[in-house]
Amino acid sequence: MGEKKSKKAPLPKGSRQRRKPAGASTGLAASDLQAAAPPGEVAELHRAIEGDGGKVLAMYREPYGGRWMVLAALPIELVEPTPFQRNLSETHVRKLEAVIGKIGRFLDPIIAVRTPKPDHAAKYWTPNGNHRLSAMRTLGAKSIVAIVVPEPSAAYQILALNTEKAHNLREKALEVIHMYKELAQLDAATEDNYALEFEEPAFITLGLCYEERPRFSGGAYHPVLKRVEEFLKKPLHIAMSIRQQRAKSVLALDDLIVEQVEALKAKGLASPYLKSFVVARVNPIRFRPKDAPPLSFDEALDRMSQATAKFNPDKIKMDDLAKSGGVSDDSE
Repeated sequence: MGEKKSKKAPLPKGSRQRRKPAGASTGLAASDLQAAAPPGEVAELHRAIEGDGGKVLAMYREPYGGRWMVLAALPIELVEPTPFQRNLSETHVRKLEAVIGKIGRFLDPIIAVRTPKPDHAAKYWTPNGNHRLSAMRTLGAKSIVAIVVPEPSAAYQILALNTEKAHNLREKALEVIHMYKELAQLDAATEDNYALEFEEPAFITLGLCYEERPRFSGGAYHPVLKRVEEFLKKPLHIAMSIRQQRAKSVLALDDLIVEQVEALKAKGLASPYLKSFVVARVNPIRFRPKDAPPLSFDEALDRMSQATAKFNPDKIKMDDLAKSGGVSDDSE
């Protein structure tokens, strides 16, 4: 008899199998990164950096896509975060200050884009590096090493670029809506042209909700909005009015949900998941057949509003809450 093939042990619950390396190599070999003369716009950036009092340390093509980059030391007073970034985490900044001070080295260059503007003293925006920049300023550094990206559009790719501290939902949504408003003034590009920068269409609507209601429990609504939102094929300045109306619809639904949550509390039910529980109960997508046509945003919100009005708190027991699990209403 042939030996039985041993079965692979199942992965722990919640873990993901690592992707295998690509079968074929791609990009540039190490010896190719400086094997060509930089194009004119990169040479111009070199001159601009040194004219600003900085020092270019290297010009090279990054190894994956072969795009030109400039490694430079920049005067620290000329660098600031993009104006649509989240607030600094003081805890994270203090930790960086301690680490940099202890090892006596700054080893992780920030990303920067040169964006001279008449109303800004600073000439460089960093979409990825604000915490490191703040730590270096507190430590008294005169300059900071940056990978300067020639394309100004990189300043708006903050969610894709930022890896130094994970964003929570509220931070993501507010950064997206701040970027949205800035970009709406610059050109007539459509909303879907900025899919990479905005990451999810739901973040746009949620960002407007957070601006209107800072303590809004976006985590309760995000799973629904992810399923019914799409990037609009309209210019940003036109799409904004649609997004504002959608945000009003979500906040109006939230008012109805809050009434039901208060009714549950009056019954003596206490849980950090109350709002998420009610939203899940009125979610029209939750038990929708897979082959059913997708609901639009308006259809989903209308159904949720109707279901919320019919929701009966008297039928809810503590066991129902315990079984539901879900996302905490305050986990933003």
